[in-house]
Amino acid sequence: MVQTAQAIKSVPRAARRAVVAYLAVAASVVLLMMVFGLWMRLAQGNLAALAPARFYQLLTVHGTGMVGSIALASVAVQWFFLNKYIDLSARVFLANLGLFLIGVVAILASIFIGGFAGGWTFLYPLPAHSMGVWGPGAAALFMGGLLVIGTGFLLLYLDIGRALLARYASLWRALGVPQLLGSAQAAPPPAVIAGTMVLIVNTLGIVAGAAILVMSLVNLYDPAFRIDPLLAKNLIYFFGHVFINATIYMAITAVYEILPVYTGRPWKSSRVFIAGWVASTVMVIIVYPHHLLMDFAMPQWAEVVGQVISYTSGLPVLVVTSYGALTIVHRSGIRWDVASGLLFLSAFGWAAGVIPAIIDATIVVNQQMHNTLWVPGHFHFYLLIGVVSMVFGFMLYLARGGRERPHARERATDRLAFWAFALGALGFVAMFLYSGSHSVPRRYASHLAQWVPYDRIASAFAAVVVLAAAVFVLRFLANLGRAARVEA
Repeated sequence: MVQTAQAIKSVPRAARRAVVAYLAVAASVVLLMMVFGLWMRLAQGNLAALAPARFYQLLTVHGTGMVGSIALASVAVQWFFLNKYIDLSARVFLANLGLFLIGVVAILASIFIGGFAGGWTFLYPLPAHSMGVWGPGAAALFMGGLLVIGTGFLLLYLDIGRALLARYASLWRALGVPQLLGSAQAAPPPAVIAGTMVLIVNTLGIVAGAAILVMSLVNLYDPAFRIDPLLAKNLIYFFGHVFINATIYMAITAVYEILPVYTGRPWKSSRVFIAGWVASTVMVIIVYPHHLLMDFAMPQWAEVVGQVISYTSGLPVLVVTSYGALTIVHRSGIRWDVASGLLFLSAFGWAAGVIPAIIDATIVVNQQMHNTLWVPGHFHFYLLIGVVSMVFGFMLYLARGGRERPHARERATDRLAFWAFALGALGFVAMFLYSGSHSVPRRYASHLAQWVPYDRIASAFAAVVVLAAAVFVLRFLANLGRAARVEA
């Protein structure tokens, strides 16, 4: 067993306030995006009016807003706990929030004023060929907004890298590789190992995303500048896959740091734990071709790698995290509350949500189901029940007073909201998966009559989720002062 170094320091008050500001913005956006998602499902079920053009605008802002806001919340979770072990810059952290807000304004203007509705993936050459639905200015504003947001995150990761190098001398050591290879020195804490992994993979992802965004912006105004479509798609999906997965790897820090507060048992950086994170560092980078299994022009070896790694990429960290969550709770005498319940639920959401993803990453299945609602089903599973639960659990932990009041009395509405969220989210993603298994297509504004019953059931579950999420968000916003006083 590798022992964990615990050089813990106090988190400055300004840093805690910055984290609370992040969470307040992110949680509000998440709730709004949930409302937009409910509106779209109601429209597909013929229960609400929504013109097709507006539907695709909402689809674009829902996807972009959810990815961005969850990334913002997740990086706040990680940054909060990393501050215990390394010296981070609050100014850079706040600069990222400022750039995020500037990017959000640009994106909202591009969609609701300019009419951009090309989806959050901005697949080349769609932004430049809208058939008159939007102009080049709207497309440029959308992609420029993404570029500004990416710049903020990149600056933040560079600061995290600086702090890690100052403390551990190399990313190799911060990832715990020497301990994996037999060093007797104390291993970095789980939060540091997870933070190092995210730094490596998401820096590469953001740089790839920035490259294709810049190329697409040039092509937008100079059509003679052509981009190889397959290269563009590879860059976009490498960026997208890494960025959205990084949200989970950042937010999982809350599970590693908070569950031990409730159970009184430390989460140790064992060799198995380190091996899982090292393996995931490599696998997350090379697994993205499973998004391109329907592209016949892709090299066959890349598609084989995408399928094979899809079967294994989730296992290393999932096994150590899910098994670790079970062992740290088992016979611990834990007194459950909504915060700890959400964090434990998130481990289930992450583990179970990977299963539909693995099924879809099988080539023969992918050919039939990739463009169905099965795909939104799998990513809503591990994002909604996984990462959103992690974020909400962290927010409520802060709102309750953190480790100083881990078992403070909670209201019946909070407990009801927990069960409503858990059951509503399970029902919601189950209807996505069930619809996909019956070949209901994704990205359709209008559905055939035989699909409408599925949409209506999904809408009912979605409404329950929105109401429960509103309780969590409002509870956090009502306790911002207390949350800002919580030590890591």
